[in-house]
Amino acid sequence: MPIQNVHNIDVKSKYVLLRTDFNVQIVDGKISEPFRIDASMPTIKYLVNNGARVVICSHMGRPKGEKISDLSLRVVAEYMNIPFIDDCLNKGFLADMHDGDVVLMENLRFYIGEEKNDDKFARDLSRGFDLYVNDAFAVSHRASASIVGITKYLPSYAGDLLIREIENISKCLNNPTRPLIAFVGGGKVSTKIGVLKKLVSIADKIVIGGAMGTTFNFANGLPVGNSLYEENMSDTVHEIENLAKENNCELFLPLDKGVGKEFDKNAKRENRDANDIHDDDIIMDDGEKTIARNKALLDDAGTVIWNGTFGLAAWGEKWGHASFELARDLAHWTKMGKIESIIGGGDTVAALNACGVFDDMTYVSTGGGAFLEFVEGKALPGIVALEK
Repeated sequence: MPIQNVHNIDVKSKYVLLRTDFNVQIVDGKISEPFRIDASMPTIKYLVNNGARVVICSHMGRPKGEKISDLSLRVVAEYMNIPFIDDCLNKGFLADMHDGDVVLMENLRFYIGEEKNDDKFARDLSRGFDLYVNDAFAVSHRASASIVGITKYLPSYAGDLLIREIENISKCLNNPTRPLIAFVGGGKVSTKIGVLKKLVSIADKIVIGGAMGTTFNFANGLPVGNSLYEENMSDTVHEIENLAKENNCELFLPLDKGVGKEFDKNAKRENRDANDIHDDDIIMDDGEKTIARNKALLDDAGTVIWNGTFGLAAWGEKWGHASFELARDLAHWTKMGKIESIIGGGDTVAALNACGVFDDMTYVSTGGGAFLEFVEGKALPGIVALEK
């Protein structure tokens, strides 16, 4: 059955437990990137404007049941300028809430039962509430108590963000404007085998970049120097290449690479053809020929799905050049109305922000692992729980 949208019910005076993903990056005690907070604001505003008594629950990091001050959500409450509740299981504060109030509770993962999907923790968490709303797409691939277990005890609904994620990614996968080109980067082929096998069956072209591209090049007999790659993935690479041929999907691998002699953001950059990587070279980005090739591919694209950077984008323009150039060109064609662009993954989103084009994309997902699993076609436990 389809999941129920919270817009379909009367929430006035109801105590609503709202699960969000506020697992944001904190630098020097301040939120450096509020994307996931901003993404859930439409749901929060809807509930508040319609008289709900909203209690937000979320997580940060992996404290594994321990209370770690650096992973407290207090900084998020201060950023949002809302009251902070330091105990998820002490519901005494509910009696003081009024219609339209909103508060944020402490990190769910300070409780060992959260990630274990412990039934007692889910039941205790649910007490005092009238209904539950899941707006945390980015962790809906996790079968945790506040994502799955809670739905046994409360009427459960989807928030605006969760609905937007499902609709936008599904449209890209099921009814894309063609040609559909997937750009897939990041560190390891081993973490993206499933999504690559799915993409070769639906995409017209796939561009493999970053360290993944290095692994593909290695599997095809090209030198990779002293670089990050997965030596044991060659059979998998050839399997994916064969699947691509069977599905008439073109695969594009790096033509050249940006290399240095030290793994350091201040290292001198040189560009070498993929067949001319020296033994002491460290590959840290895709090269200029590859960048030009990727830009040419965008000239003919209808839909682009992108996950994973093509270099060390966190180190800035020198070693993030391939990612930044792709982001800028993709933003240009998206603004022109020529391309529908769907972006997923934290590092990729950070690259968009670094070169100032985040707002120019058609849709940017809050999900990393959830985004990949949804694209792969896996059933996300958090969404399945809402369908029951």
